[in-house]
Amino acid sequence: MILASESPRRRELLAAVGVSFRVIPSGVDETPRSGEPPSRFVRRAALDKGEAVAKLHPSSFVLSADTIVVTDGRILGKPSNRAEARRMLSRLAGREHKVYTAVCLLADGNGYRDLGTEVTRVRFRPLTAAEIAAYARTGECDDKAGAYAAQGAGMLLIDRVVGSFTNVVGLPMTRVVAMLERASLIRVSPAGPSWYVFSGGKS
Repeated sequence: MILASESPRRRELLAAVGVSFRVIPSGVDETPRSGEPPSRFVRRAALDKGEAVAKLHPSSFVLSADTIVVTDGRILGKPSNRAEARRMLSRLAGREHKVYTAVCLLADGNGYRDLGTEVTRVRFRPLTAAEIAAYARTGECDDKAGAYAAQGAGMLLIDRVVGSFTNVVGLPMTRVVAMLERASLIRVSPAGPSWYVFSGGKS
């Protein structure tokens, strides 16, 4: 299986449950179209990424994903600089936002496609300007949607999570594992250290 993402968080999540894969980033542009609703954009982005890699590797299953942070109906992408990161964090402080991750599993050779979206509600605690500035200086916000990493020091920003925590990190693993099982790509390991083992996939 191919993971069409260069995100280290997604690699770590898949590896944690024993899934075998190789990484081939898609290089697909992740810019929303004018007037495109967040829920539609995130599904299109995940599908576009998967299709770009699957066309080059038709005999392989490809797993792709896209994660966005949404508040007040507006997508917060990755900050372009620390000042923008501070503005994003100020916008999220003391409020609830939603994290959308669309996940796509497809194989170009046999037309297989499974696409789904997970939504998690996250509430930040109230943050002072000093706390926001200090977190931004860590650099952890630099390449993260919404300017925070829930699996890192950014966990201290969060008051409550409703839904899948791994979705906030970058992959809703319960959904992903179900997708891989439906495609007969993995099965529960009968023995050994891994939870799941590769089982071939549907033809």
